[in-house]
Amino acid sequence: MFKSSGKLRVGVIFGGRSGEHEVSLMSGRSVLEALDPDLYEVIQIGITHEGMWLVGDQVLQAMLDGEMSRLDLATLLPDPTRRDLYMVRLEDQGQLLQFFAGLDVVFPVLHGSFGEDGTLQGLLEMADLAYIGSGVLGSALGMDKGIFKDVMRAHGIPVVSSIVFTRNEIESNVDTVIQRAESLAEYPLFVKPANLGSSVGVSKCRSRSDLLEGLIDAAQYDRRILVEQGVTAREIEVGVLGNEHPIASIPGEVIPSREFYSYEAKYLDENSQLLIPAPISEELAEEARRLSLAAYRAIDCAGMARVDFLLSPDDPVKNLPEKLYLSELNTIPGFTKISMYPKLWQASGISYPALINRLIELAIERKAERDRTVHRFRREE
Repeated sequence: MFKSSGKLRVGVIFGGRSGEHEVSLMSGRSVLEALDPDLYEVIQIGITHEGMWLVGDQVLQAMLDGEMSRLDLATLLPDPTRRDLYMVRLEDQGQLLQFFAGLDVVFPVLHGSFGEDGTLQGLLEMADLAYIGSGVLGSALGMDKGIFKDVMRAHGIPVVSSIVFTRNEIESNVDTVIQRAESLAEYPLFVKPANLGSSVGVSKCRSRSDLLEGLIDAAQYDRRILVEQGVTAREIEVGVLGNEHPIASIPGEVIPSREFYSYEAKYLDENSQLLIPAPISEELAEEARRLSLAAYRAIDCAGMARVDFLLSPDDPVKNLPEKLYLSELNTIPGFTKISMYPKLWQASGISYPALINRLIELAIERKAERDRTVHRFRREE
C-alpha cells in the first residue's frame, strides 16, 4: 500500500490487451525512468494480455520477468467519489477491495485496443480523473483508420483512397471483397487492421494472392479492416503537443530498413533511420505542421499526438509536384527514448523529462476545463 508523500501521484498504466502489449512495456519503461522522483509519487499499474490489472513492487520488471504471481490484483472504480486504486483481496467471504493508492493523474502508456481507442479514457472520465492524452472522442476517432480518413476528407485534408471491410464480409464473401478492393486502385495495396498501430497486421500486397493473405491476417486483429491505395512515398512525421492551443514540432523522416515501416523495422531491426529534421523544403515542412494541427483539432485531440504523412515524389511526366497525404494520427505514440515522438520534441527544444512534465500539466489543465462543465440543469425560479 502506498503512503502519501505530498507529491503529485501519477499512475502509469502499461501492458494491455492489444497486440501492442510488448511495445507498451518498452514505452512504459522509458516513462518510468523519466519521471522525477522529487516531483512525483509514481504508482505502476500493469495490465496483462488477459486484462488483469496488477499492482505491487516493481510491476513492470515483474511483468518482463514473468513473475506476476508476486503482484496483487487491482481495480479502478468508475466512481467519481472514489478516485483511488484498490487491491482485490480474495477472502473466504468473497472478493474484498482494499485501498492501495490515491491518484492525481493517470498516464496511459497503452497502445492499440483497450488503451488508445477511448475505452480506458471512458473509465477515467467516469472516475473523474485527470489523465494524459485525448478524450473518448479524439481517442476513438484517431484509432479507427477508416473513420479517421473520412473525417480528414470532410475537412479537406488529403488522404489516399481507401475502403473498409468487416471481418464478417471477408469470411462470408472474400471474392467480392477482393473485387471491390481491386477496383480501388492498382496494386500495390496496403491492408491494415483499422484499430491497431505499430504496423501489427499490416501487409503490402502486390497481387490477388497477397491481398487474400493480407485480409486474413489483418482480420485476426480487428473486425474492421482497411484497404488503401499504395503510393511510392517517403514517410514524414510531426509531433503535436497541447490542448486548446497545440503546437507542432519540426518534421522528421523515417527511413525504414525494410520495404515499409513494419513492426520489425520499428522495434526489432536497428537499421531503420530517423532523420530529424526531415530533409524537405521549408514550404513542405510548414505544410506538414499546418495539416498536423488541422487534423489534431478536427478530431478534438488533447495532450499529444504523432501525425504521420506520406510524401509522394514529383512526377515531371504528369507535371505533378510533391504531395503530402496524411496517413494516420496516433494519440498515444511510441514513447521509448528512441521513438520518433520524443525525439521530434527533443530536436524542437523540449527534452524527454520536460516533455513528460508538460504532458502532466496539460492533463491537469484539461481536467480543470472539464470541471467547468455543468452536469445538472438548473431551472430559473
